[in-house]
Amino acid sequence: MAGVKQTDISPVLVTGATGRIGRLVVDRLLDAGAPVRALVRRPEAAATLPGPVEVFTGDLTVPESLGPALDGAGAVFLVWTAPPDTAAAVVGQLAARVRRVTFLSSPHRTPHPFFQQPNPMARLHAGIERLIADTRLGSTIIRPGMLASNSLAWWAPAIRAGEVVRWPCAAAEAAPVDDRDVADVAARTLRQDAHTGGDYVLTGPESLTHAAQVAVIGDALERRIAFEEMTPGEFRQHLEGTAPRPAVEMLLAAWSAAVGRPAYVTTTVADVLGTAPRTFRRWAGDHAAAFTGGS
Repeated sequence: MAGVKQTDISPVLVTGATGRIGRLVVDRLLDAGAPVRALVRRPEAAATLPGPVEVFTGDLTVPESLGPALDGAGAVFLVWTAPPDTAAAVVGQLAARVRRVTFLSSPHRTPHPFFQQPNPMARLHAGIERLIADTRLGSTIIRPGMLASNSLAWWAPAIRAGEVVRWPCAAAEAAPVDDRDVADVAARTLRQDAHTGGDYVLTGPESLTHAAQVAVIGDALERRIAFEEMTPGEFRQHLEGTAPRPAVEMLLAAWSAAVGRPAYVTTTVADVLGTAPRTFRRWAGDHAAAFTGGS
């Protein structure tokens, strides 16, 4: 996007800076020459962050703790994983101290059955979006669909063990978006005024069933991975004690609604970045070591 006006050179504060997306956003901003601040709840968590990052200890559940990190900052990448109780106070702090915010939300407005099932996280995101809209903050909302990296939590343990991958709703389709594309878009919106007011649904370029995604991972590993569909009841039992029941029920409802429907696919990554989004096949190839016991 040659000629696009850049934001000022004030520091960008990244919340969730050690998480899946936030850590990548930190790297993208540094690559672009932007001064970066990271908000961490525990000082020891900052050990994984690059040296140029200015680290601040703070907690979204304690809004007054954010002051030092926000003073002098120009923009904030907001990732909300805390309870909603302090959201209004935090957004108020942002509105009083910075020019703009990019909020990592979800595609809860998307007219596709996968995204229209009851979802507590979507309700939380919608509430924070309303709070932001009620301020004078320049804002961009980014809404990634299913992240490609979810495959690591879902299927890597069985694949590393050489076991059959068992998963519900084998025919449910999604368009997994590469975490790196999400971070690239986020970093771009934090640096360029042209994206103020943007509302971006981010997906990968192709619709793939669960079974097809596992097959793509097998191709990356140059071996066939056996896949077997499990029932919803078996899935609930499989995740008993390891995942909140509302999250399990939300996933089952979304996947069931998606069976027989191509995934919702957007061109937003390409529209914002000017380059084609990474395919799931590329993501699997780049992360093959994670499915074989490597890093």
